[in-house]
Amino acid sequence: MKKQSFLVVCAIVGLAVIFATSAIYAGTEVQDEIKMDNPAYTKHKKSITMFTHKKHAEDYAKDYPDFYKKKCGECHHDEDNKPLENLKAGDDVKNCIECHSKPGEVDKKTKAKWKKEKIKKAEKNKMARQWHAEAIHDNCRGCHKSYNKKNKTKAAPTTCVKCHPKKKK
Repeated sequence: MKKQSFLVVCAIVGLAVIFATSAIYAGTEVQDEIKMDNPAYTKHKKSITMFTHKKHAEDYAKDYPDFYKKKCGECHHDEDNKPLENLKAGDDVKNCIECHSKPGEVDKKTKAKWKKEKIKKAEKNKMARQWHAEAIHDNCRGCHKSYNKKNKTKAAPTTCVKCHPKKKK
């Protein structure tokens, strides 16, 4: 009886270790390229862009260390939009849409309402970040514009068509 109980306990512990290990590993895998195709969208108006995580997180940070001082915090932030500065490759982070939960961009009706209510630009920008595409565009474009200005270049894309090329028919 004791031997049988011991084997059952060992089996349970073994399974627990396997599940714990896979859970830890699941949070540590970062793809080199991420297709920005979120299932929350039923259809896309523009082509889907590929985000090169490795290039941004490693190569650009290495080539331009003074520009990437916050490292992972350049993109990953808390609910107050403050950089998560202690992140390192492989840390488990939320997907953008978990916080910026409205798919797409702010609709015209909402923009008109904000205009009618004379909401200040800073407040409008904050409210617009509830929309997933607005938050991502704001984050990427803002960083790209800063990079281009600081490095006197136009290498980082800042227009729709540069990131979302027209679909070939």
